[in-house]
Amino acid sequence: MLVATPQSLHFDAPLALQSGAFIRQYELAFETYGTLNAAKTNAVLICHALNASHHVAGVYAGQARSEGWWDNMVGPGKPVDTERFFVIGVNNLGSCFGSTGPMHTNPDSADGQVYGADFPVVTVEDWVHAQALLLDRLGIHTLAAVMGGSLGGMQAIAWTLLYPERVRRAVVVASAPNLTAENIAFNEVARRAIVTDPDFHGGHFYRHGVVPKRGLRIARMIGHITYLSDDVMNAKFGRQLRDAVVRAADAGAGQGGAAAGAESVASYRYSTQDVEFQIESYLRYQGDKFADYFDANTYLLITRALDYFDPARSFGGNLSQALARASCKFLLVSFVTDWRFAPARSREIVKALLDNQCDVSYAEIDAPHGHDAFLLDDPRYHGVVRAYFEALAAEVQA
Repeated sequence: MLVATPQSLHFDAPLALQSGAFIRQYELAFETYGTLNAAKTNAVLICHALNASHHVAGVYAGQARSEGWWDNMVGPGKPVDTERFFVIGVNNLGSCFGSTGPMHTNPDSADGQVYGADFPVVTVEDWVHAQALLLDRLGIHTLAAVMGGSLGGMQAIAWTLLYPERVRRAVVVASAPNLTAENIAFNEVARRAIVTDPDFHGGHFYRHGVVPKRGLRIARMIGHITYLSDDVMNAKFGRQLRDAVVRAADAGAGQGGAAAGAESVASYRYSTQDVEFQIESYLRYQGDKFADYFDANTYLLITRALDYFDPARSFGGNLSQALARASCKFLLVSFVTDWRFAPARSREIVKALLDNQCDVSYAEIDAPHGHDAFLLDDPRYHGVVRAYFEALAAEVQA
């Protein structure tokens, strides 16, 4: 069993952000797995998605059910094998899992208040610059690979453009070169749910001793719908009702009013307020769980970073021109039922890279799970990643 140890590094030098603002000083939380080789050529950076963290793999000593969010992908003998690679997970700035974010003290506050809504807006590019500074402190110049799914895949792309000389391979899973209008719309509805919660207090709810849980619950429910495919949702829940209350098919059943053996069916409550269907119960459960551990300001920051990512914007929307700086090898993976980051978006990236004569491998997996498939145990998906990293291990050891 891989045992993880949380670590952190403090940075005193201000970090200039894409917005023109600065973070004057900050902490980055991270974890590492495996051993860095003598030549420091086997490092793999894993970039996390919206609600994940630096805890990529393994468990915390003495803590039950503390597996890392990509523990099925990273570890000894797994597709990203920590017996061959030195894997690094970094918690992004603005998050609520250890790195400096809205819940931390603002050094510019005269009365020692936390940042709250005053935490500056951060972008994917800002995160990559911070990650590069952390690697500098670890003495790692070149990454064997940078890898991520969804928003993590966007960070992997940004790495190949901002630091092309520092990346040998990039693995981009279930991602996109930018968000569609529909995706931005989902993010905006989720943000409105949070900021219109009476307990939000303009993002300074910490001072009031409250949490905008109602808004967070709705935001999570909206997001969770987009992570699942219609097929999975129907297979798992269908139209099943929450309660196992049944009634006879006819009020007179058993008294001569209905045929013998008539099937019983679950009873409707005929209410607009009660939880009626199992899918409603499931979404409320996910919302309640999320609201207990995630920070509202962090949700606003990270979804906005998703919205802003668009490397082709400075090139008149020409993605081929935008990716011309990339020089590493690429693996892209998409999933047929992922309608939030559809395969067509990955194919846009593949085409742009091929336009630049980059070395690109692409796998489109017919998995039923929707966007969440990148986190799950599909043997075809894991087989592709395993083979790719086995080839990389041979290069690193050569």
